[in-house]
Amino acid sequence: MSSDEQKTSVQEDALRVLRDQIDSIDLQVQQLINQRARCAQQVAEVKQQFQGSQQAVFYRPEREAQVLRSVMARNEGPLPDQEMARLFREIMSVCLALEQPLHVVFLGPVGTFTQQAVLKHFGHAVKGAPLDTLDQVFRDVESGTAHYGVVPIESANEGAVSRTLDLFSRFDVSICGEVELQTHYHLLTGHNADVSKIKRIYAHQFAFSQCHHWLDARYPDAERIPVVSNAEAADMVIAAGDAAAAIGSDIAAELFDLVVAERNIEDQVDSVTRYLIIGNQDVSPSGQDKTSILLLAHDKPGALYDLLEPFRRRDISLTRLETRSGSKAGWDTLFYIDFEGHRDDPEVQLLLDELEKGTVELKQLGSYPKAVL
Repeated sequence: MSSDEQKTSVQEDALRVLRDQIDSIDLQVQQLINQRARCAQQVAEVKQQFQGSQQAVFYRPEREAQVLRSVMARNEGPLPDQEMARLFREIMSVCLALEQPLHVVFLGPVGTFTQQAVLKHFGHAVKGAPLDTLDQVFRDVESGTAHYGVVPIESANEGAVSRTLDLFSRFDVSICGEVELQTHYHLLTGHNADVSKIKRIYAHQFAFSQCHHWLDARYPDAERIPVVSNAEAADMVIAAGDAAAAIGSDIAAELFDLVVAERNIEDQVDSVTRYLIIGNQDVSPSGQDKTSILLLAHDKPGALYDLLEPFRRRDISLTRLETRSGSKAGWDTLFYIDFEGHRDDPEVQLLLDELEKGTVELKQLGSYPKAVL
């Protein structure tokens, strides 16, 4: 046997031992996942027994946030904390589906960043449904047609989503959670496309604006064709042939079976969009929470100072403050405020009591866990 053959033999023996270990570990992991799933089924049975099938609440945002934080805190590597948490996110998703399949609505169409936010927060076992307008998302959640909705609230590029803010004043829903999503744009093509021969690029006009420097440098002569959404752009590539490309997200590539030819082509890196989870339930404290409120106030000198001074006095940190024109008769200005803490916290309770006794109209939108992933 030659020296090379001996090395190959030794290598195969070493790999065989490691592969046998992996097979043994895989078996244990699979058994433990099924054991966890059976526990989830038993949780559902206990809830139905004591709460009734109609009143039982199966999805507990604060519990899931605590579990994911614990996963990240005890992780020893080599997998990064976030990747380990994402694995557990999917395990929790399929286990929850055994208790109750969640129906979650979002602003469509399919293949958008909002759908990607749905899957990031709830996992792939959720039943997601795209709707045409944000109004429909709020309406379906308020009526109970859907368990939850996912709506954009702010982005690094565009600031607050004014339509979402307005709808919180119209609909009786609660904020149950938040999710932050890095919005990466990719160049998507068919499987047989030659990227050097791309002549047409389809995208939403906003996507073009976010990637125009990259496009100017790489495809200055390609025709840029605006469409209604990046999902439509992905669909157009299929019909347009190998000389076409689209700008879209990971989920658009997955749903439309396209190739990610170039990743992260956006001009501004680290662009993050924040989404809110809306539902019809109060969420218990998780240990790391936010609270959101709406305040209707009269427009008078010192009005903003009067609103913010109780926060300063109680050392409660604001994370977001937006103003809108008041649409309710008799009121001038609408303030949307996010701040740290849960409404069950003693200092937050005192704050809310003080605001309610003041010269404003207060609407509590909910307390919820801070985004984990």
